[in-house]
Amino acid sequence: MSLEIALTLLVVGLTLVAFIREWSSPDVLALSILCLLVALGLIDMGEMSSVFRNEAPLTIAALFVIGGALEKSGAIAQIGRLLQKRVNGGVRTSIFAFTVVAAFFSAWMNNTAIVAILMPVVLGFARSKDIAASKLLIPLSYSSILGGCCTLIGTSTNLLVNGSLKDLGLEPMSMFALAPVGVPLAIAGIAYMVIFGPKMLPSRSSITGSLEIDFRTTPLHHLLIGEGSELIGKKLLDTTLGSREAGIHVLEIRRRGTRLMLPLSSVTVEKNDRFLVALHRRKGGAAKAEQLFAEIGAQELSAVDGIVSELVIHSESSLAGRTLAAADFRQKYNCVVLAVHRNGLNITSRMSEVTLDKGDTLLVITAVNNLPALKETRDFVLTDAPDERSSSELVPTPVKKWPIMFSWGVLATVVLTVAITDLLGGMYPAIPQIPIHYAGIVGALALLWTGILTPREAYASVDWQVLLMLYGLLGLGMAMQTSGTAEWLAKNLVSITEAFVSPEMLPYAMLWLVVLFTMVLTEVLSNNATAVMMVPIVVRLSSELGVDSRPFIMGITVAASACFALPMGYQTHMMVYGPGGYRFSDYLRMGIPLNVICWVISCLMIPLIWPF
Repeated sequence: MSLEIALTLLVVGLTLVAFIREWSSPDVLALSILCLLVALGLIDMGEMSSVFRNEAPLTIAALFVIGGALEKSGAIAQIGRLLQKRVNGGVRTSIFAFTVVAAFFSAWMNNTAIVAILMPVVLGFARSKDIAASKLLIPLSYSSILGGCCTLIGTSTNLLVNGSLKDLGLEPMSMFALAPVGVPLAIAGIAYMVIFGPKMLPSRSSITGSLEIDFRTTPLHHLLIGEGSELIGKKLLDTTLGSREAGIHVLEIRRRGTRLMLPLSSVTVEKNDRFLVALHRRKGGAAKAEQLFAEIGAQELSAVDGIVSELVIHSESSLAGRTLAAADFRQKYNCVVLAVHRNGLNITSRMSEVTLDKGDTLLVITAVNNLPALKETRDFVLTDAPDERSSSELVPTPVKKWPIMFSWGVLATVVLTVAITDLLGGMYPAIPQIPIHYAGIVGALALLWTGILTPREAYASVDWQVLLMLYGLLGLGMAMQTSGTAEWLAKNLVSITEAFVSPEMLPYAMLWLVVLFTMVLTEVLSNNATAVMMVPIVVRLSSELGVDSRPFIMGITVAASACFALPMGYQTHMMVYGPGGYRFSDYLRMGIPLNVICWVISCLMIPLIWPF
C-alpha cells in the first residue's frame, strides 16, 4: 500500500465519520473534504477546478427550476386533492393510490419536493377518512425513492453517477437506462407496501393526536389596550395576558404601528399597544374571551382564523442547531410553539432552551393566513396546505391551468428531446445528441421567459446545499481514481472472494456483494457520497474480473438510493417521522424487508439486462 492510498483511505474514513456524526452540514463537509484532498496532494491544485466542470450539478439545478414551476403552479397538489376526493378511504386502497402518484412524479422531480407537496394532502386525507397518518406516510416516503430509480433524472444520485461515467471516459446512461430494473423494483416495492403495510405499519397518531388536541382551529383576537387598563406599566409576563397556564398565547405585539420584535420577557405593556392572542389549551379549559378582555381593560378589534398545526424542520432550515429563543421564533414566524416532537417524545416544558434539529416537529398556533408566509421561508415542511384552508380575510384565487400545462410541457419536452436524440443519434450519427444539461437549461429559461417563474423564484427553488455537496464529493471520487485506491480495493476484494467462489460465478457473487455493501453504506452515509466512492471501485473491479462494468454501475446506482431501514437514511424519512408519530423501530420493521426485496430483484435482473 502506497502513501497516497493510505492517505486516501484515511480521508474516506474521516468522511464516513463526519457524515455519520454530522459534524457540520453536508455541503460544508463535502467542500472541506475537497480542500483537504488538495492540501494532502491527492488532487493537483490545478485539477481542483475540473470538478466544477462536471455537468451533473448543472443538470440538477435546471431540474430544480422546472420542479419549482410545477410546485408553484399547483400541478402535483391538484392531483393529490383529486385523489383525496376519489379514494374511498380503505387503508390498502389509500396506500396504493398515494404511492403510485408519488412514485410516478418522483421519476421526474426531486423526491423531497414530492413528499413536501403531498404530505399535507395525505394528512388531510387521513383526518377526513379517520385513518392513522402513520399508515400512509412511510409508504409515501419509500415510494418517492422507488420512483426515483426509474429514470436518469429521478434522483441527483443517478445524474451524479452519469457525470462520473463521463469523467472516466465511459458510455453515459440514457434517459430510461435504469427503467428495466427501476420499474420492476417500484412495482414490487409498492405491492409489498400495499399487501403488508396495513399490518406492519403502526396505527399511531401525530403530535397533535398524542397531545390530545381536541380542536385544531381557534380564533385569534386583535386586542387594543385601553387607557384605563390595569396592564399598563406592568411586565407582560406578570399580567394575566402573559399567563400560558390559562391558555393565553401572545403571537404578536404592535406599538405605534410597528411590530415589537422583543422577547415577551422584556415587554412592558403601554397604552394603545395592540396584541394578537390565541386562547387555547389542550382538551379545552382556556380563558373565556369576553370575560378576560373585560377584566384586563382591552378592546377586541377583530378576530381572524387560527390553526393548531405541525411544522417539520427542513433539512436545510436556518433553525437547525439553534434554540427557539435564539432564533426569535415567535417574532420571526408569527407562531407560538406548544410542543416539540423528537424521537417519539413530546417536549412541552423549557422549549425555548431546546436546540432544534432537522426532522423535529413543532406544534404551533398561528393564523391561517400566515401559512403561505411559513411555506415561503423554506425552513419548514408544512403539514397543512396553505391553499386548502380558507380565511375570512382571504379570497381564494382560481387555479390557472395554462402554467400547469406549460410546466408539464416543458418537462416532457426536455425528457423526450434527450431520449429521442439519444436514440436517433445512435442510429444516424448525423443527428446531434442533445445532452440533458443543455435541454434542462433551455427548459428552465422557457419558464423564466413566460413569467411562470421569476428569477428570484427560480433561484429559491434550487437546493444549493445539494449542488455544493455534489461538487465537493466529486473530488473524493477523483482522488480514489488517481491515487490508485480504487484499483487497490478492487484487487483485494477480488482476491478474497476468489477463495470462496468459482471463477465462472465470481462476477455474480461480486455483484451481490457490491450491491449489498452499497445498500448498507447508504443507510448511514449520504447516498451521493456512497455513489461517488463506489463508481471508481466497481469500474476497477470489472477490469480486474475482465467483464463489462455496466452491471456493477447499474447495481450501485440503484443500491445507493435504496435506503429504507433507518429514518436518517434519507431526508424524506425525517420529514414524515414526526407527523407520522413514528419510532426508530418502525423503519427497521418496514424497511429491512424492502431492502432485501430490492437487493434480490436487482441482483437477479441486472445480469439478464446487462450481461457480464
